[in-house]
Amino acid sequence: MSVTQPVIDAVLKRLAAGGIRHVVVATSTGETGIRFLEALAGRGVSLVCVTHHAGFRTGDDRDLLSEHAATLRAAEVPIVLATHVLSGIGRSISSQFGGTTPVELIAHTLRLFGQGMKVCVEIAVMAADAGLIPTDEDVISVGGTGRGADTAVVVRPAHANRFFDLRIREVLSKPSDI
Repeated sequence: MSVTQPVIDAVLKRLAAGGIRHVVVATSTGETGIRFLEALAGRGVSLVCVTHHAGFRTGDDRDLLSEHAATLRAAEVPIVLATHVLSGIGRSISSQFGGTTPVELIAHTLRLFGQGMKVCVEIAVMAADAGLIPTDEDVISVGGTGRGADTAVVVRPAHANRFFDLRIREVLSKPSDI
């Protein structure tokens, strides 16, 4: 799925309403991150990008394209490349031994609202754990399904060790065909 522009529009509309200083965006290759970098330019909002961890698909490969990473870094956009909080070692356990873990149950429950919703929650926690967004104010989190962005929420982030303090405050955009 690649819906990005309507999600950017929803994010810009919410930013215009005020009260939000941080936007965190999931970006696999970096393309979505750059689209948001361009859209948010000059708006006084900090942008954080979160990408897949190394080896997400195979070997030690990284999905983030080096030219996109260079563009984001040149604009001083932090990039989080870390273990996914809603899979991580739990996925390794279930893949090796079968069954599912409590963390995977959380991820599957969030997917009832769409893959993008799970991603929005996950990257908010990852960015908070990296110390790049605050946990004492609302932020906008943007995720997607495959490629592009299809979901945006206003969320009060939490660190992984306080996961159940996280609050989804507003749904700005999500696919209706879920």
